[in-house]
Amino acid sequence: MKTTGNTVFIAGATQGIGLALARRFHEAGNTVVIGGRRADVLDRLAAEDGFATVVIDVTDPDSVLAARDQVLASHPELNLLVAMAGIMVREDVTEHDFLKVAERTVETNVLGTVRLVAAFTEHLQTRPDSTIVTVSSGLAHTPLAITPSYNGSKAFVHLFSETVRLQLADTSVKVVELCAPALRTELMPGGSQTEGFYPLEDYIDDTWKVLAEQPDATEVIIDRVKPLRYSEVENRYAATVETVNSHVH
Repeated sequence: MKTTGNTVFIAGATQGIGLALARRFHEAGNTVVIGGRRADVLDRLAAEDGFATVVIDVTDPDSVLAARDQVLASHPELNLLVAMAGIMVREDVTEHDFLKVAERTVETNVLGTVRLVAAFTEHLQTRPDSTIVTVSSGLAHTPLAITPSYNGSKAFVHLFSETVRLQLADTSVKVVELCAPALRTELMPGGSQTEGFYPLEDYIDDTWKVLAEQPDATEVIIDRVKPLRYSEVENRYAATVETVNSHVH
């Protein structure tokens, strides 16, 4: 994918990776539309950063379609979709509220991604150079014990991305997957203060370097996430699972 000259819609860009990536695209001269659930936060970011904004809740199918219509009406040249919205919640399968948390995770991370792809793919095929960007995780390949539904949702995003790429191979639409490591964000409470997590700006720098230098990349796997991404294929799976979960309580 190209990193300049795009019109980008990032759904889930009011914080974390989504916001940092939106700012990087904006700095590179792209037109950026950001989406999120809270209109007040969107208004603030529009004033501070100059983004166009749209209210969207990826757990609501009607909201996704309404956001699509709004974005395409104001930015018919849109050629890059980033399906960023996601949640990560601690779970325990033995507790009474496990199913409620699991359903919310699947609704956001799995169905949210699918709804965005379904809503925008027809339009993206009309653009000469377009891209769908999805966001998975190293935990799709090496699990964290306290987040079973999150791990599973990101495994879905990985294989979904691989398969959609096959289906769109003869179209103008590329599919690029970002495989993220544990980052200093508030995806989970306290995550931005966790010393062992990778700084968000370093992740964006590393990711942007890959995107800029490898325009044909289909999966962005920075060095920090490789131990998780390749644990099984490199016959380190059991040891890596033990290491990942050794400090989790």
